[in-house]
Amino acid sequence: MFAAKLTTLSVAAALAGAMSLAAIATPDAVAQVALKSGQVKCYGISAAGKNDCANQAGTHSCAGQSKVAFDGGEWKASASKDACVQAKGKTEPFKGANPDIKS
Repeated sequence: MFAAKLTTLSVAAALAGAMSLAAIATPDAVAQVALKSGQVKCYGISAAGKNDCANQAGTHSCAGQSKVAFDGGEWKASASKDACVQAKGKTEPFKGANPDIKS
């Protein structure tokens, strides 16, 4: 009887821990870690495989996993909004590839 209760408690604790980690490690939370103070997300400027972190669609949560060059849902960190605009990017995600950058 004691072993069954211990096993049940162990399983419950493991599930609670896994759910807590899942809540913390959302793409937005991971994405915020990649930005340094003052930086902004600049969408549509990363070459395929050169993004900095999670994409807007949530299909991946890591750097270097973009499949399409200059995708409007992929971002790289930029020093400022002005630097992003100068690189022909946007500070808000958009659909499709960036029409202002020729690959």
